[in-house]
Amino acid sequence: MSAEQRLTEVFVELADTLVDEFDALDFLSTLTERSVEFLHADAAGVILSDLRGSLHVVASTSDQAQILELFELQNDEGPCLDCFNSGRAVVNVAIAEARSRWPRFTAAATEVGYSSAHAIPLHLRDSVVGAMNLFCVSASRLSEEDVALGQALADIATIGLLQERAVRQSGLIAEQLQTALNSRILVEQAKGVLLASAGIDVDQAFHLMRDYSRRNNQPVKTVAQGVINRVLTVDQLRRP
Repeated sequence: MSAEQRLTEVFVELADTLVDEFDALDFLSTLTERSVEFLHADAAGVILSDLRGSLHVVASTSDQAQILELFELQNDEGPCLDCFNSGRAVVNVAIAEARSRWPRFTAAATEVGYSSAHAIPLHLRDSVVGAMNLFCVSASRLSEEDVALGQALADIATIGLLQERAVRQSGLIAEQLQTALNSRILVEQAKGVLLASAGIDVDQAFHLMRDYSRRNNQPVKTVAQGVINRVLTVDQLRRP
């Protein structure tokens, strides 16, 4: 498959929200994974605003990325926050050269092995609902074309969330985002259960639950609740 064909496939994947089993958490996880694939990154995460305007991490490709995004929120500094507040992309951040701008963030990012970062807003016109962080082990730089592609992926994801809300007439976009936040809480609890009961790492735990949800046409949050309630075991999650 050519790069152009793969990109078309990804845009169709992100645009396909008009389905009964639409799952916001799975949808945003797909956004992070495809952005890592196309934008030469090693990890990615998404922060979204809740009903009260507070920011939360709702999707990430790795536990390290999630922890670093949480660190940004807790310390009120970092490229993702600047991106969210300005509504503009913050790209080609050389972490070693950004210590004066974000001293705590750069120290934390360096400690886990990242050398560069990018942040792309999730917005529709003037309304910013979140931002996506990309973390890179090497000194990665995005070209203008790369930034445009990253913004297009973020924009289609934002439109997808808004479209799904409009079709379902489920209220404000903030309510849709709140559902994703609530699902994330269940997933984090389930990851802890699998870590304690089966000794698998948290990244593998999420992928097991997500793959199971797709094979059985169940929302990720339903699978997570089954793990928390001890209805689903790690052996059942792995079963084809």
